[in-house]
Amino acid sequence: MPLFGKKDSQRRREEEKNSGNVEAKYEFKDLLGTGAFSQVVLAESKDTPGVMHAIKCIDKKALKGKEDSLENEIKVLRKLKHPNIVQLLETFEDKTKVYLVMELVTGGELFDRIVEKGSYTEKDASDLIRQILEAVDYMHSQGVVHRDLKPENLLYYCPDEDSKIMISDFGLSKMEDSGIMATACGTPGYVAPEVLAQKPYGKAVDVWSIGVIAYILLCGYPPFYDESDANLFAQILKGEFEFDPPYWDEISDSAKDFIRHLICVDVERRYTCKQALAHPWISGNTASDKNIHGSVSEQLKKTFAKNKWR
Repeated sequence: MPLFGKKDSQRRREEEKNSGNVEAKYEFKDLLGTGAFSQVVLAESKDTPGVMHAIKCIDKKALKGKEDSLENEIKVLRKLKHPNIVQLLETFEDKTKVYLVMELVTGGELFDRIVEKGSYTEKDASDLIRQILEAVDYMHSQGVVHRDLKPENLLYYCPDEDSKIMISDFGLSKMEDSGIMATACGTPGYVAPEVLAQKPYGKAVDVWSIGVIAYILLCGYPPFYDESDANLFAQILKGEFEFDPPYWDEISDSAKDFIRHLICVDVERRYTCKQALAHPWISGNTASDKNIHGSVSEQLKKTFAKNKWR
């Protein structure tokens, strides 16, 4: 039975039409990356030569038992249309694979760009967080919770200096109307306490993750860290973190206030995306324009120790 067989008749007709003819529309070029169940390939549109896309080719055999997860990712991506969210353009299917034709983003990962920059300020961090908040606020308005916001899922659209940031990887995202969410998922350092406590949770988990990302953007290391997952989870459940000297000495009180409202254990008191967007550190002019590149990039290199930075 085709993966998409459960859809309504119109959707089914559309997908039958798109069955197996991906190479009639796209010329496959270079391999961009490989995942557990998929490969991502650079492809050129045959209808509009010169226009490039990224096609995620998912192996059905490897996917066996996880079809619902892919159906969910496709359903979510079809629903979301926002300038800071990587766009799903169309889908194809043949006997062995499912193909997701995605908007191509070429600017690289968030931390790589910061390390490579010559200058970097609180204002830069504030602008990045504003873009992420706007995209997640839109997502939440559509009833979607991402559940796995982390720096690796934040990509620059293109190599230009003023490139926008894009949210990618909706593999763990969930429609709020698809039942109570209580599944423990996400990436340990970025996951909200209510997820670890296995309580029902909602949109607020994404705001917590954005708070953790904002913290890292200002000092280069995470607010919660321990070699042992048990100790890390205990820190997160209590919401215990510090603004350690000397790394935070140059950072504005406004930035610290903003972070405290996002990394807040009490879900009722934690900011929504809209409240976060209205905070003076985002919407006003309280973000400092002092260059913090030296200390932040040094800490990013130590903490995230990517081979290419060594």
